[in-house]
Amino acid sequence: MFENVAVIILAAGLGTRMKSKKAKVLHELLGKPMVSYVVETATQVVGQDIILVVGNQAETVKAVVSEKGEFGYAYQEKQLGTGHAVICALPHIQDHINDVVILCGDVPLITPKTITDLVRDHLRQSRDLSVLAVEIENPRGYGRIVFDKEKRVCGIVEESDATVDQKLIKVINTGIFCVKTDFLGTALPNVRSDNAQGEIYLTDILAIGYREKKKMGAMVGSSPTEVIGINTVQDLSQVETIMRNRLRNIT
Repeated sequence: MFENVAVIILAAGLGTRMKSKKAKVLHELLGKPMVSYVVETATQVVGQDIILVVGNQAETVKAVVSEKGEFGYAYQEKQLGTGHAVICALPHIQDHINDVVILCGDVPLITPKTITDLVRDHLRQSRDLSVLAVEIENPRGYGRIVFDKEKRVCGIVEESDATVDQKLIKVINTGIFCVKTDFLGTALPNVRSDNAQGEIYLTDILAIGYREKKKMGAMVGSSPTEVIGINTVQDLSQVETIMRNRLRNIT
């Protein structure tokens, strides 16, 4: 368990594509809200050093999560993007924390081993930022990780902003990062919302880090299945099937 690492879990969204009035992370998998799986996984890596960014149905989300332990909460009144969500969480990071892992509350299949491997790789390489990546055959809809001629990570471009050539990239962003706390605090205020969605993308700090010659890299995970995000009822059903099979194999 890492003593100077915290986890921020993004859990504020409504998830309109779920066709439900329920906050997205409260939708259940095998009878348990999906956010509970992410919190349980995070506690195995960093203990109680967890901050949840809540917004839609915040009190219900907090009530569900509080059954797992005593955590910090940051309120995101308007969902203005992943970068904005992390900005909301920054004041809640304790002074002893040197690095922060950012997880998504709608990615419940992520395992403690993968997060631990990411943190260890990040610390071993003394990076300012590390992104968990996976390589998939059909990357449509995902943010692509862009490398320069020296194979250094120089940015992540979202599908809606990608060029034709960038859309051919098969190494994708999972939305999971490990970032030095001081870099996070200085880079995020400089992120702008001049993109197709009008949002503050957390991923834009990579371009800032590249300009500032920060040490950044990607760890390519071995299991694309682990990082499936739930955006639709169909996604929920797919992930529930995978989780049921996983539990069956464990037992």
